[in-house]
Amino acid sequence: MIEKEDPIISEEEAAQYDRQIRLWGLDAQKRLRGSRVLLAGLGGLGAEVAKNLILAGVKGLTLLDHEQVSEDSCRAQFLVPVSAQGQNRARASLERAQNLNPMVEVHADPDRVEDKPDDFFLQFDAVCLTGCSRDLMVRVDQLCSQRSIKVFCGDVFGYYGYMFCNLGQEHNYVEEKPKVVKPSGDSSGGPEAKKAKIDPNETTMVKKTARFCSLKEALEVDWTSEKAKAALKRTPLDYFLLHVLLKFRTDKGRDPDPKSFTEDGQLLRQIRDDVLEALALSSDLLNDDFISYCFSEVSPVCAVVGGVLGQEVVKALSQRDAPHRNFFFFNGRKGSGVVDYFGPN
Repeated sequence: MIEKEDPIISEEEAAQYDRQIRLWGLDAQKRLRGSRVLLAGLGGLGAEVAKNLILAGVKGLTLLDHEQVSEDSCRAQFLVPVSAQGQNRARASLERAQNLNPMVEVHADPDRVEDKPDDFFLQFDAVCLTGCSRDLMVRVDQLCSQRSIKVFCGDVFGYYGYMFCNLGQEHNYVEEKPKVVKPSGDSSGGPEAKKAKIDPNETTMVKKTARFCSLKEALEVDWTSEKAKAALKRTPLDYFLLHVLLKFRTDKGRDPDPKSFTEDGQLLRQIRDDVLEALALSSDLLNDDFISYCFSEVSPVCAVVGGVLGQEVVKALSQRDAPHRNFFFFNGRKGSGVVDYFGPN
């Protein structure tokens, strides 16, 4: 992580971020204003995250993507103009991204994230990976966590989406709580007067610490243990679906494609069986109906997951409010999301 000077909020920035400063305070905005973020992947989800981080007011955002703009890109995300087909996706997204907030330094990098050396990732305060392979995410997560760099991963597969975060062994933050008023020493008021009461008109800032595990640990839960078996009934099935979809990406080098729906559907079914067998779980855990709903990036799902992912990056960098620990899953078919922790306690 790069060394940072204490950021100064100018009068122009104070006016620009007035609402946010009122919401989470000047210190939180200063920390956000002094942070540089890497965002890999400018698909539909990446565009949503970029928008949220730029509007929030980070110091700098680097857009990293080697893909070319396609017709699907124009439908899935709003930062690339229709006339940019065939151009690099990061560079094509740069102008509209920068126009969202001229106070943020937005850069475009057309290289492959897989080709970047370790030192490249160490210049950022937070790294957000979308559309990446499992091996790459594990590698970057392990590298960055050793240097206290916050790591976020996310993807959207059709109606399903997720985000993961690793904020390190000790992530310190503050949370606003209602102020508790101590009882008076007067005993004439009876038992009720001796109880502590909450004052709804006053709040106090409480310092807290959260601990996180690596992505590798989160994905390698031992489901043969008695504790894991007992927790299986209340475990979101989206966690196992994520394993299936990441394995598909590893095997095929891409995500499920509507143009090869029949072939990819059969492969997804086989990977489902193989993944669950490797985890010592029954293939009945995931019904076949998920196959029809995990193709392409669905824009409303990108908006929901991108909103949550962007907000978690803002919360982590500003050290304000409790973070999601450590997975968020969204199911567009049900219109619901869930936060759950996977990994060693």
